[in-house]
Amino acid sequence: MSSPCEIAAKQSAGAPIGFFERYLTVWVFLCIVAGTAFGQFAPQAAQAVGALEVAHVNIPVGILIWIMIIPMLMKIDFGALHEVRRQKNSIGVTLFVNWAVKPFSMALFGWIFIRHVFAPWLPAEELDSYIAGLILLGAAPCTAMVFVWSNLCRGDANFTLTQVALNDLIMVFAFAPIVALLLGVSAIPVPWDTLFLSVVMYIVIPLAIAQFIRAQLMKRGEAFFQRALERIGPFSILALLATLVLLFSFQGRAIIDQPLIIGMLAVPILLQVLFIAALGYWLNRKFKAPHAVAGPSTMIGASNFFELAVAAAIVLYGFDSGAALATVVGVLIEVPVMLWLVRIVNRSRAWYEAGLVRA
Repeated sequence: MSSPCEIAAKQSAGAPIGFFERYLTVWVFLCIVAGTAFGQFAPQAAQAVGALEVAHVNIPVGILIWIMIIPMLMKIDFGALHEVRRQKNSIGVTLFVNWAVKPFSMALFGWIFIRHVFAPWLPAEELDSYIAGLILLGAAPCTAMVFVWSNLCRGDANFTLTQVALNDLIMVFAFAPIVALLLGVSAIPVPWDTLFLSVVMYIVIPLAIAQFIRAQLMKRGEAFFQRALERIGPFSILALLATLVLLFSFQGRAIIDQPLIIGMLAVPILLQVLFIAALGYWLNRKFKAPHAVAGPSTMIGASNFFELAVAAAIVLYGFDSGAALATVVGVLIEVPVMLWLVRIVNRSRAWYEAGLVRA
């Protein structure tokens, strides 16, 4: 890797977890309360915001999601893709887990728990929508927060940067077909036009804008680029939280009527995260990947690009859909579960490396 790219990787993956990110679960919970209260006490205002649509795309939410996604996509360095050959085993493991296992295991967990185990306690008319939300979550591998998890598990910065760039490139082409396939297998109608619109609006266009801004900022030096990222980073989280307030202003009635819905939706998501993390960690050990590579590889597979999942769910099914609610539950549990997994990865380092020596 070139010297500038190496510096970028280390700075991107080496930044400590920020205040907003560390307490993201708290902010999401407060957004649930605020959004629910807004929907209950000012329903006409909430409906007025929801009515601001063009081609089934809510304008306020579309703007917020771009503000949310673009700063994260600016961290991606496609110039790092030539590093794929250096860590081909671990990158192969991550790609296998992300694209050949993760979307399908999430659909399976959704089918087991939403269609069967919890079906008697969930609104029957929303079962398809809940499963669709879980599928969207499982088909969107993490992009931005991976840099934080990589840093916390003392991961290889160059590997993290390369893998994220490769994942996002694949996502442009694979997200829509995989989601459509799993929706079809789950007997859920596939809105092809809206699905492709989501990919264009929330992957292709923001990625192009982010990379253009990145290129312009990099002309002024790496240090300037990193300072710019630090300044705009909080806006990304604030946009996410504002989106959640709006979303829960429509979901409030369902939550008040059935408060256990969030807990039931959390079960398949939690099991999915634990299963994917265990599979990725074990495969990296089996293929003798260094622990500094196995850590971020495991985190990339276990976490989700929940911003994309929330955006796609809103576009495909609407603010007040079960799909949108399911993706938000993913946001709610992501940070505490991932922090716990980071601790497990760090504490198991001696066991992991002992296996490499015996092999």
